[in-house]
Amino acid sequence: MPLSTLKVSTNLKQGFKTTVKASTHEYIIDQPKAAGGDDAGPNPLEVFLSSLGACICALGRIISNQRRLGIEEINVDVEGDLDKDYLMGKTTEGRAGFTNIRSYVTISADLTDEQKHQLISDITKRCPVADNLLNISIVSPQLVS
Repeated sequence: MPLSTLKVSTNLKQGFKTTVKASTHEYIIDQPKAAGGDDAGPNPLEVFLSSLGACICALGRIISNQRRLGIEEINVDVEGDLDKDYLMGKTTEGRAGFTNIRSYVTISADLTDEQKHQLISDITKRCPVADNLLNISIVSPQLVS
């Protein structure tokens, strides 16, 4: 099974504004002003949740094209619950990550509700972002210096 490696680079110089380079794209991840940032972009958690929504959309389009389903539009709203007190170091009880993530998918296509439910199930099985949420991946931060 051949593996592909994807790479992004991030850089933080001052404040919370982080520049991200992904292939030929560059964008900003920041914190809201109320949290000390400049609000120059979404925060990391919003990017994380948007990755799931975007992956659901992309896989929906891929599967639609493969099966000639004629999907006109896919909308995904994603929300997640987390303990900000843990994140901010105010408590050691709980965990830093989302405890529950919900995605609400609307599919515009000439499909029955049963076909749409099956499509969402197939998307979830093939979506790498959903897979990373549902299964353990090795995360290995390494100091380069």
